[in-house]
Amino acid sequence: MEVNLIDLIEEYKGDEDKCREYLERYRWPDGKRCPRCGSDKTSRAMKNGHNYNCDKCHYQFTVTAGTIFHDTHLPLWKWFLAVYLMTESKKGMSANQIKRSLKISYKTAWYLCHRIREAMNEVHKEKLDGTVEVDETYVGGKYDIRRKRAPYGKQPVIGLLQRGGQFEAKTIPTKGARVLVGIVKDRVNETATVMTDEAPAYKKLDKTFNHEVIKHKIDEWARGNVYTNGVENAWSLFKRSIVGSYHQVSAKHLDSYLQEFEWRFNGRKNEHLFRDTLTRLLNTPQMEFKELVAKSA
Repeated sequence: MEVNLIDLIEEYKGDEDKCREYLERYRWPDGKRCPRCGSDKTSRAMKNGHNYNCDKCHYQFTVTAGTIFHDTHLPLWKWFLAVYLMTESKKGMSANQIKRSLKISYKTAWYLCHRIREAMNEVHKEKLDGTVEVDETYVGGKYDIRRKRAPYGKQPVIGLLQRGGQFEAKTIPTKGARVLVGIVKDRVNETATVMTDEAPAYKKLDKTFNHEVIKHKIDEWARGNVYTNGVENAWSLFKRSIVGSYHQVSAKHLDSYLQEFEWRFNGRKNEHLFRDTLTRLLNTPQMEFKELVAKSA
């Protein structure tokens, strides 16, 4: 069932029991299991409560135990609203806006948003196939007007889009041939047709793939079925989200924002994106603030 903001607020605002019931339905669709030993022999710790006992290892747990919700002091209904706002806002939503919308501190909002982004990370991805568009770009920083050449302070990133399929993006150390070609070989099946612009770094793809090149330098943007407009449109949307929502993103946090954008972009036609995101949160291990900061440093 598609979720909208009004129904979400009316259904769950201030009702932690309903929130926990919702989470239990998706964490344990086949019945409750102990998160420590996996046993399905459980019982309620208290009548009408949401604490459970494992009858095998005697571990006491709730639906949030061991998940990214673990030990949260934020009401679950505010988690629900944050997930909805981040998944349904086409250009994303900044921690400052989440702070204002949920009436919480900036630190809490920042921590909340990054934990949700962590859950959006697709760790095990199938290789892309069919027709795959590849394009690299720079994000952030400024151009050196004096030298009129390569940008400085900008982070290079690469994007891969399977037509009719998934989009992937990540930061890269350089735009050199070894890096770009290595990523394409790692993430794309050899049976695929790879489409790029005429950057010399992509030349070595000819040895492995059916490689088609579109020549932007001569104002060629499409030649029949040969174009990279799809991946370029994805980059355009991501950059607009930085300008319009986040305003600026540091290089050390950029991969987290790319994860969020990937998840939202790939799920743009999924009417159950809110539910699927909450399910991912239930299957993501807890992360303390110091771990998140250390990971991003």
